[in-house]
Amino acid sequence: MQLTLAIAGTLSTLLLSGTTTASPVFTEKDAMIQERQSARTLGFIGCSMAENVAQGYVAVGGQRLWGPYGTSGMVVQSWTNTNSNSWRLFDQQAARHGKPSAVWVQICIFAQQGVTYDEVKRLIANTREHAAPGAEIYITGQPVYEGGNTCFLAGSNGPELTESLAKRAAQDPELNVKYPGQFVLKRGEVADGCHANTAGQQSLGRQALAYWG
Repeated sequence: MQLTLAIAGTLSTLLLSGTTTASPVFTEKDAMIQERQSARTLGFIGCSMAENVAQGYVAVGGQRLWGPYGTSGMVVQSWTNTNSNSWRLFDQQAARHGKPSAVWVQICIFAQQGVTYDEVKRLIANTREHAAPGAEIYITGQPVYEGGNTCFLAGSNGPELTESLAKRAAQDPELNVKYPGQFVLKRGEVADGCHANTAGQQSLGRQALAYWG
């Protein structure tokens, strides 16, 4: 009892003398800042094939890469104009998570439009404009397929073309981008000849997890 009274007396003295420090108020704004700093620091651009990776990444518990945000159909030409609707969607995600300190650029194409190396370089330049200063840039093609499957949207050898351009960009010292590796869809992981089914999404997600944690 005497010890309890002594402690109470000491606390009263400290409070009256103003030598204690009040606990900081943890506001909703603070919580948002903490969330931004703790996860989802890797943004991405691409089409529905990138969405497949993001869907699978979230499904297998990945924390770094953004989740899907509605980029279906957004092939290379959707990202070459830095003021396009695609970049507005990206900026909305950046406002939600904080400007990403790293971005994955997926080269994704429709057969009719194809892609040039100059367009790839424009994607990279625009990415630097919309990401955090000094952001690390990763670049890949869209997934390739085991077993001779051809994606009818990208055309014959379309995925292979995107992969070769990604590797070329990574080897260009002026671009300063990294090629983490190839995304692969196996037999039984494709829903419609192009896109991943549920098993394929999770397979892509595990590959992304291996590349980026």
